[in-house]
Amino acid sequence: MAKPLTDQDRRKQISVRGLAGVENVADLKTNFNRHLHFTLVKDRNVATKRDYYFALANTVRDHLVGRWIRTQQHYYEKDPKKIVSGWQVEEADDWLRYGNPWEKARPEYMRPVHFYGRVEHTADGVKWVDTQVVLALPYDTPVPGYRNNIVNTMRLWSAKAPCDFNLKDFNVGGYIQAVLDRNLAENISRVLYPNDNFFEGKELRLKQEYFVVAATLQDIIRRFKASKFGSTEFVRLDLSTLPDKVAIQLNDTHPALAIPELMRLLVDIEKVPWEKAWDIVIRTCAYTNHTVLPEALERWPVDLFQNLLPRHLDIIYEINRRHLERISKLYPGDTDRICRMSLIEEGDVKKINMAHLCIVGSHAVNGVESSCITCYKDALAGHVQPRSCLTHLLNLQKIGEDYIRDLDQLKKLLDFVNDDAFIRDVAKIKQENKMKFAAHLEAHYKVKINPSSMFDVQVKRIHEYKRQLLNCLHIITLYNRIKNEPNKQWTPRTIMIGGKAAPGYHTAKMIIKLITSIGDIVNNDPVVGDRLKVIFLENYRVTLAEKIIPAADLSEQISTAGTEASGTGNMKFMLNGALTIGTMDGANVEMAEEAGEENLFIFGMRVHDVEALDKKGYDAVSYYNRVPELKQAVDQIAGGFFSPSQPGLFKDLVNMLMHHDRFKVFADYEDYIRCQERVSALYKNPKEWTKMVIHNIAGCGKFSSDRTISEYAREIWGMEPSLEKIAAPDAPR
Repeated sequence: MAKPLTDQDRRKQISVRGLAGVENVADLKTNFNRHLHFTLVKDRNVATKRDYYFALANTVRDHLVGRWIRTQQHYYEKDPKKIVSGWQVEEADDWLRYGNPWEKARPEYMRPVHFYGRVEHTADGVKWVDTQVVLALPYDTPVPGYRNNIVNTMRLWSAKAPCDFNLKDFNVGGYIQAVLDRNLAENISRVLYPNDNFFEGKELRLKQEYFVVAATLQDIIRRFKASKFGSTEFVRLDLSTLPDKVAIQLNDTHPALAIPELMRLLVDIEKVPWEKAWDIVIRTCAYTNHTVLPEALERWPVDLFQNLLPRHLDIIYEINRRHLERISKLYPGDTDRICRMSLIEEGDVKKINMAHLCIVGSHAVNGVESSCITCYKDALAGHVQPRSCLTHLLNLQKIGEDYIRDLDQLKKLLDFVNDDAFIRDVAKIKQENKMKFAAHLEAHYKVKINPSSMFDVQVKRIHEYKRQLLNCLHIITLYNRIKNEPNKQWTPRTIMIGGKAAPGYHTAKMIIKLITSIGDIVNNDPVVGDRLKVIFLENYRVTLAEKIIPAADLSEQISTAGTEASGTGNMKFMLNGALTIGTMDGANVEMAEEAGEENLFIFGMRVHDVEALDKKGYDAVSYYNRVPELKQAVDQIAGGFFSPSQPGLFKDLVNMLMHHDRFKVFADYEDYIRCQERVSALYKNPKEWTKMVIHNIAGCGKFSSDRTISEYAREIWGMEPSLEKIAAPDAPR
């Protein structure tokens, strides 16, 4: 009788050596043709551009697969939106219609996720019963490392109904209800950011958050127990060592349900005593705060939890009871403190404060920027991936290629800040990027722009605190000045604003409409010509960012001081040779520290100024009455100059700015206009402008995601980052 194979023997039978292939052009062409003919069943006479893309994607994936399998073996062996008539209109983006060649479905790891039901207390422990079940189907995407043969896994989850539909109902004529039941289950992963102004949207949003958390945690425990790549045998049964092998980083409050869900799995399923389970949870979880706006911190109604996740509500109540007991012992009699620190907020609608839950259930807390949080840990800043952002804006003969792994080496560029040849090279590359983007705008937006104009860009989520309205006031002011002095030598500008509004955020949608309406007037005024153009970048997304960021001259980062958590777009623009006009807010503060404040265009109130104005009382009307150009711009918006067919269209926006503006647009208007004048003056001196660009690029080293992840690893996850390069799949073992 044959001897049973060990896991190691089984893996040896699955050779990955031949999968890597020889990376030369001839082999790539052969593999490309093979996939075109045999995978897609096409030839070059009938193949479409999409067919060519899929053939190329499959060819590249072939080169990743061997490294992907070897990476997983290595880990186990080591044991470690659209604009219509100026309005945003949401449309479905069926991006998976033709499939995704990069992902691999893993139905063998499908997991059940439960909703609704009720809680029973039995002699065998607490049970969550009579639930509705949705299946979580994992899809894996390979994420290759940089020249180290490592291919990590990004696992995403798709919601599937437990069965396609109820065949009995279908056969008796209830086919509509049968299909509806299936759709309700699969809606969980069908809609991104549902409108949560209504109960149904809130419930779907909470379902989505729990769905991803529950599926991921079940998968984590499965992998932890298995301990061997590809093994179905459970080897590790003592979950007390889970924090030694697993780190769960709660990225904002959206995955906060990981804390009660991990407690449920440990206490109810694995029968771990509460105290021991809570110790495992705290040592496993860490929390990163992403916002300083109180309304952006999630607070879920208790009634919604009671209906959708009754067992988790019980667990949160118990966590809160024990938490408040500790606070009472530390601060006896301090009821105000107990109310402030409770996980449950009392009021007309009782709510669960998810940020408090994250803090209580984590061993480390940090903010993406120093103003985000003041407890537990200092902030870690910087979130840009240099290998995906940096666009060949560097003369590699000057500093070599090592900066790709160590972004701090960009400081070497300062040695060439006065090198005329290098200055010309940088300016030439920037102009080439602008020419490419101008051609893109002409082809896709049907607008012809002056590629020699300053590309002034503000691309980010549309929100009052981002202050796109301040940008609008500058555009109108500049337009009025050109109209008043048409013969003056104005610095030509193409002002581009892009971003999406949340589906239920009416004010943000009105801001988009205002931007497009201003553009309609400005862009069609023959007196202005190509000295000023205004473009709203529809459906701003990563693929558009890859074109606009390398082409931008000026990056607008103009949120009210003290409101921006950090921002990463500002860093990407800086790394790609755009200068920043901004307030001392978010990561702008650290950008100014790294590049020198003299190399950024800083304006406006600082945090202490905002706080002082809050105490004094912000009076927008006083600014309106005192500053003539501001009054003219506001009157034009209110009077229908930019909406002649609907004169009162923007009255609500103006009313908000005059009487309910929490973000104090008018208070920073004058300094912003003066700062923009300095921008225009410097742009007329290309050599000095480019020297400032070089200073900015050279100061980007701190903002590498490599540095950030290394600090997370050392300071939060308790592990030492490794630069180890593992053996290639075709290398002998």
